[in-house]
Amino acid sequence: MHSHALADKICRVLHAAGHQAWFVGGCVRDLVLGREPADFDVFTDATPARVLELFPGSISVGAQFGVILVVEDGSKVEVATFRSDVGYSDGRHPDRVVYSKTPQEDVLRRDFTINGLLMDPRSGEVRDFVGGRADMNAKIIRAIGQPALRFAEDKLRMVRAVRFAARLGYAIEPATFAAMQKLALEVAVVSAERLRDELTRLLTEGAARRGFELLEQSGLLAALMPDVARMKGVQQPPQFHPEGDVWVHTCLMLGMLAQGCSITLAWGVLLHDVGKPSTFAPPSGPDGRIRFDGHVEVGMRMAEEVCRRFRFSNEEAEQIVSLVEHHLRFKDVPQMKTSTLKRFVRLSRFEEHLELHRLDCLSSHGMLDNFDFIRRFLAETPPEQVRPPRLLTGDDLKQLGLVPGPQFRSLLQAVEDAQLEGHLTNREGALEFVRAKIAGSTGD
Repeated sequence: MHSHALADKICRVLHAAGHQAWFVGGCVRDLVLGREPADFDVFTDATPARVLELFPGSISVGAQFGVILVVEDGSKVEVATFRSDVGYSDGRHPDRVVYSKTPQEDVLRRDFTINGLLMDPRSGEVRDFVGGRADMNAKIIRAIGQPALRFAEDKLRMVRAVRFAARLGYAIEPATFAAMQKLALEVAVVSAERLRDELTRLLTEGAARRGFELLEQSGLLAALMPDVARMKGVQQPPQFHPEGDVWVHTCLMLGMLAQGCSITLAWGVLLHDVGKPSTFAPPSGPDGRIRFDGHVEVGMRMAEEVCRRFRFSNEEAEQIVSLVEHHLRFKDVPQMKTSTLKRFVRLSRFEEHLELHRLDCLSSHGMLDNFDFIRRFLAETPPEQVRPPRLLTGDDLKQLGLVPGPQFRSLLQAVEDAQLEGHLTNREGALEFVRAKIAGSTGD
């Protein structure tokens, strides 16, 4: 059952039991905009206990906030009881919840006017207590009530304001934006996981450039990722980077990220040049140019730190750091030995490395020679030549009388190199090759 159908059914059951039931929030916004909502929220005067009674098997996800999750055939819909909150002393969670009989009080404590609309599921009629329709028509993100109060209740709302503005192509209303600039540093109290998920959505919803420009202008970027904010104004050598400074270059790349792109690619693009500000060296000598020596190594450490701070899984963190680590190697591909090139294209999720390189070129000098070189190489080289079966194992070396140790690895690597270069093709040849190497190294 689709969540739209489930939401309709829930409203029918609630109405039949004598309760009010409305669609509320983002799903109404999307329906009014003619988009299919990702999920549905139902809004009722029935208490959480009553909702649990009417929908056996549903789950209380935030009973203290009056939220019940109804699950059926793989679809889920949140059902919330109208409420008016009393105080938020920790800046995140309401101190206590008082249920209200009318939806109006509840809507007034929501985040933005465009998310404060109600819809009667029976007639499709929209109720608007906060001027959300007018703001949608004017394409404006405006906090409901006093912006500073709304943001004090949940600091993540500041990042959400940016995400909605970017995704919908709306402007942030001046008083709302001013409150964000004033409170930006306080975003740090939000949990790392919530921040990570919100930033990831910002990066992968198809409007990453506009989103990060707004994060930067609001001061949120400096609060969330000071190393990324420092890219602004860091000049680059014009012969390779006609587009401008490191921040401009990164924003151009973010602007090319497709909607629904992979999370690791998006974060890799954001962080690929994060090591440049601290390794900037001005031109010296008559034909000198701006240099960023060691920016890859520095950038890897910074990317590791960002991934740790935002609690990425080990697997995601490894890939993001790997994208930073290898992004400069593409300039060397025409000169690489075949074995080095084969090892390079064998990197985990290599297609992300290749895409980052393509965006890197398109956002600077525009030359895709190395990208085309790799594409040709991958098209012309059969996979079994890129990843050939191993000719020898450590056991074979033991049978030759060698004692396991550091030379094991270098011998096996030398065999694989020779195999990748096409010099060795079978086990016998490989054994011969190792015997000759041992004889050479022991001076017999």
